[in-house]
Amino acid sequence: RGRPGDELAARSGAAARPPAAKGRGGARAAAAGTIGDRASELSSLKKFDEIKKANQAAAKKLVEDQLSSSSEDDDEDAEVKQGKILDKTFTIYTSQTDGDASELDRTRQYMNDAFQSRSMTCLICIASVKRNQAVWSCCGCFCIFHLVCIQKWAKDSLFLVSSPLTDDDFGKKDYPWPCPKCRFEYKRSETPRRYYCYCGKVENPAVDPWLVPHSCGQICEREFKPSCGHKCLLLCHPGPCPPCPKMVTTTCHCKKAKPVPRRCSAKEWSCRLPCGRTLLCGQHACENPCHAGDCQPCPRVSKQRCVCGRQTAERLCASPQWHCNQVCGKCLPCGNHTCEQVCHAGPCGDCPRSGKRSCPCGKTKFTLPCTEDVPTCGDSCDKVLECGIHKCSQRCHRGPCEICRQEVEKQCRCGKHTKRMPCHKPYLCETKCTKIRDCQKHQCRRKCCSGNCPPCDQVCGRTLGCRNHKCPSGCHRGSCNPCPETVDVKCRCGKTVIKVPCGRERTIKPPKCKQLCSLPPTCHHSTQEKHYCHFGQCPPCRQVCQKTLTCGHLCPVSCHDEALVKQTGLHQSAGPWEQPSEPAFIQTALPCPPCEVPIPVECLGQHEVTPLPCHSANPYSCKRFCGRLLDCQNHTCMKECHHVTKLNSSTDGKMAGPECSQCEEECTKPRPAGCPHRCVLPCHPGDCPSCLQMLKIKCHCKLSVLYIECLKLTCADLKEKELLISCGNQCPKELPCGHRCKEICHSGSCPLNCSQKVKLRCLCKRLKKEVQCSKIQEGQVSLECDALCKEMKRKAYEMKEAEAKAALEEEKRRQQAELEAFENRLKGRRKNKRRKDEVEVEQSSWQKYKNLIMLPVFGVAVVMV
Repeated sequence: RGRPGDELAARSGAAARPPAAKGRGGARAAAAGTIGDRASELSSLKKFDEIKKANQAAAKKLVEDQLSSSSEDDDEDAEVKQGKILDKTFTIYTSQTDGDASELDRTRQYMNDAFQSRSMTCLICIASVKRNQAVWSCCGCFCIFHLVCIQKWAKDSLFLVSSPLTDDDFGKKDYPWPCPKCRFEYKRSETPRRYYCYCGKVENPAVDPWLVPHSCGQICEREFKPSCGHKCLLLCHPGPCPPCPKMVTTTCHCKKAKPVPRRCSAKEWSCRLPCGRTLLCGQHACENPCHAGDCQPCPRVSKQRCVCGRQTAERLCASPQWHCNQVCGKCLPCGNHTCEQVCHAGPCGDCPRSGKRSCPCGKTKFTLPCTEDVPTCGDSCDKVLECGIHKCSQRCHRGPCEICRQEVEKQCRCGKHTKRMPCHKPYLCETKCTKIRDCQKHQCRRKCCSGNCPPCDQVCGRTLGCRNHKCPSGCHRGSCNPCPETVDVKCRCGKTVIKVPCGRERTIKPPKCKQLCSLPPTCHHSTQEKHYCHFGQCPPCRQVCQKTLTCGHLCPVSCHDEALVKQTGLHQSAGPWEQPSEPAFIQTALPCPPCEVPIPVECLGQHEVTPLPCHSANPYSCKRFCGRLLDCQNHTCMKECHHVTKLNSSTDGKMAGPECSQCEEECTKPRPAGCPHRCVLPCHPGDCPSCLQMLKIKCHCKLSVLYIECLKLTCADLKEKELLISCGNQCPKELPCGHRCKEICHSGSCPLNCSQKVKLRCLCKRLKKEVQCSKIQEGQVSLECDALCKEMKRKAYEMKEAEAKAALEEEKRRQQAELEAFENRLKGRRKNKRRKDEVEVEQSSWQKYKNLIMLPVFGVAVVMV
């Protein structure tokens, strides 16, 4: 049933609809509106589900990170991997130093910082430097910055330095930009543009997990500082290169000792003997031990005269020349004046008043004795006054000129006002400058400013990137310098401390402390397992439990006093629409597992002894066949391993008992050799009875069938068997020579000595002789031709030669006849040709036949034209 409110709402809705909505168009519009509402509702639900799943995944990951107990193992694996990479980087260097890596501590520290996550911080943006980010390293302090950050820093620094300059001075001087940390200055052209590895060989080095971050993996080959001619042998690395490990032969500073082989980085050494070099005083020798550089000044004291030689005093031997305070006073060459110089060496020189002298204004020169003063010339002075514009209008006078008193139209420094006043007085108006200073925040406010406003004298006071301090520098444009403060980040026990830039203490990982954890154990053990200092809860105890079980053994599993157990069934869902909550884990003590100590237990059939766990150490069936010997003494019990009752009469433990099966097989004992019949008795102990059946077999020659008693055949020896199986007839087999065997029916192959008589002939078949066949086969007998046979063979050969010679003569005659007939036919043709040309020329026989050459080749005439 519907509610009253629903009915009322339906009525009001129907009354509010327009009349057109009652038709088909109104129904379609209502349906479309309903479908759109449902689609929007589904899309919002889908977005809600996606956001919910993302939040659950993030929360799950956070819980796993907090509850993960394998962080130490991951750290150990990372340390092992890091150690392998460092050893690979230092291999070439340590091979030169025989394994000594004491000089690599500083470089090793930079490489460790490069490996540790979040330990390398860009001081400009106060963010971590990652493996896949482009970086730049300062060659002064080896600090690493993001490439984008250092480019922006250099650009801002150059702009701030060049902004106070005028347009005329801008660009004429290459102003440097400093490193944010060490203030090492770089030229404008040295601004980094691309991302290179530490050694500068490879652009955009690939990210390799088995190399130092931002390294190309090649040999560094940078020159050592100070330069010694050798290059760095490490693989591409951050930080400074270590000292040169090469061995060179060098002598001491004073060159007295013999040259010895030493490391190139420590090739300068002292033999500790007195130096002995002559000092600058020229009288004493250096008594200091062998040292580098110049010798120190002579420390001895001696009596020395001054430069003019009037006074004597005790002074250091290293400073033999000194001046007293007395005026020279010697008479000059003019005889009227004395030298006014203070203690000098050499002659006094001429009188300064001798020769030509000028008047005070310098326009007129006079030649007067040194006893008379130069008079003034009476002309105007005309010297340029201090203003630099006007000249002195007084007559030639002695002493300085007066100040400029002319009135001029002066413009103030800012150029906004003018006033008529004496030239020597400056003119400054009271107008205050309204220009913004280079900080782009405050006005100049200086009276009568020339436009080149001084730097802002206020303190910047902006919050630095560390979010802890404010900028103490003067007000400036651009980014503030990185915070110079450092913060100590400590481990839990406080014994291990690292210094990090201010602002990084909230994101940097605490240092790995090598001290053992000092927290008390939380399980039943008196001492906890040794592990390093850490934050949070101690890892689960992995010591052996060692509690005494009910069987008397000790529990061998790991400690289970604080095991994580999943809680289920605590929350009942309100319906299928409610999402299942994440499982909750609690720490609780679990009981000891069943005892697994192996106990030797014998199976029911006494076949084997197997070690079984202590909690299940009971007699068992090994699933093998019983195997006990039955009463037939031939077969064994085929039942599965079972219990057997031992009888008093049976002393052997391998005999079958009443629980074993009974033998129902036929007799399977082996029969005598050659007997194919079975035993007529069932399976029985002892020997089988003799076989009395007849055998039907063929004789040796396979032509006759014989019937022989089985017992006689199996009991006979070889000779008797040969006679029993023989039929008594002649062997029908054929020998290799083609004759039939003469022996009686026998086994094996026939003998080869054939006794048949055969006829033997000579090679010409004239002589013949009867001999035994076996001798011919063995080659013992042969028949040679006699003298008559040889004479007949010679006559036959002569007859054949005569016949061949006659045939050759006949062939030659036939060819000659054919040649003559051919020549006759050819001669008739030539006579007809002469008649046509009406020219008769008599030719020789060679000219007639020179074009026709007949060669007999294998009985065929060949004509060559």
